[in-house]
Amino acid sequence: MKLAIPKERTAGEPRVAASAETVKKLTGLGFDVVVETGAGAGSHISDDVFKEAGASIAGSSADAIKDADAVFAVRGLDDEQLGAMKKGALLAAILNPYGDKERVQKYADAGIVAIAMEFMPRITRAQSMDVLSSQSNLAGYKAVLEGANAFSRAMPMMMTAAGTVAPARVFVFGAGVAGLQAIATAKRLGAIVSATDVRRAAGEQIESLGGTFIMVESDDEDGETAAGYAKEMSEDYKRRQAELVAEHIKKQDIVITTALIPGRAAPVLVTEDMVKSMKPGSIIIDLAVEQGGNCPLSKPGETVVAHGVSIIGMTNMAGRIPVDASSLYAKNLLNFITPQIDQEAKSLNLDWEDETVTGTALTRDGAIIHPALTGETA
Repeated sequence: MKLAIPKERTAGEPRVAASAETVKKLTGLGFDVVVETGAGAGSHISDDVFKEAGASIAGSSADAIKDADAVFAVRGLDDEQLGAMKKGALLAAILNPYGDKERVQKYADAGIVAIAMEFMPRITRAQSMDVLSSQSNLAGYKAVLEGANAFSRAMPMMMTAAGTVAPARVFVFGAGVAGLQAIATAKRLGAIVSATDVRRAAGEQIESLGGTFIMVESDDEDGETAAGYAKEMSEDYKRRQAELVAEHIKKQDIVITTALIPGRAAPVLVTEDMVKSMKPGSIIIDLAVEQGGNCPLSKPGETVVAHGVSIIGMTNMAGRIPVDASSLYAKNLLNFITPQIDQEAKSLNLDWEDETVTGTALTRDGAIIHPALTGETA
């Protein structure tokens, strides 16, 4: 079995889909691992390190991918790389199927099995395969550091002979993996932390980390889907939430937004009027900027200063910690592929009754098969 690790071609993507540790384990599973030269440079993994772990080094993507039974990538493949894949081979990556449906069709046309790792079902057995959790955890941590770096005051309370410095106030929208890590990190830095989420169950998690839960009181509406994700709320709920947030946000120094709805544009949670009400020098970190943003003033890859507030739209926040992001992502891929290996035959044999396969497979045998893309489910 041949498994290829190509170099990422998406601009500004330093992560790689393998580590020395996972290469050793993949080799032990029976794979001949081939890594494109320079693939690990952005994560400080040299070709020599991959070679010592048991991989071969290819001079180009085409050489790495040619005749491979499986390809691991971070952001998917471009046309040239896809053209080098053989029919029936497996591609596992973060494929952004909702945002790039044209490329999903190209995967189907190429006759490959395209696995969108971000579609991993939220079941206990799949937790170690969950790329959204592993990468969002790092993103939430890094968002707070970026906010603290941009903020013109200290984060913790400081008592000195010259006077007392008040602690910063941090407000987090969304208490998923990224939000919870942001809360924990801001708290460790000494800030006064509050957070809001449409899911009632999030309140206990927020408070367990030392944050204050800000939520609209509602007896008949909860914002959690059966899969555990946030869902779209009613117009009445959104109006009441906006009123509550508008009053609270005036007193905040750093606001971190993390709210996403799978398959839809990110909800607008911080309006321009709210930005106007914030104190000059305040900071907004919009982690949802790549899906449209939770603040309409944010722009991908830019820092916008509006009404005295800096709105930071950094993209690929997890990728700004590339060593750890690559290590965790590579383990997610390893944990996904391991149960799909026939240990006796040393061959890749996908189990099409396994939820981790059926829940993530976008294409098979020349067709798009995922229900979320074929219209079979909402």
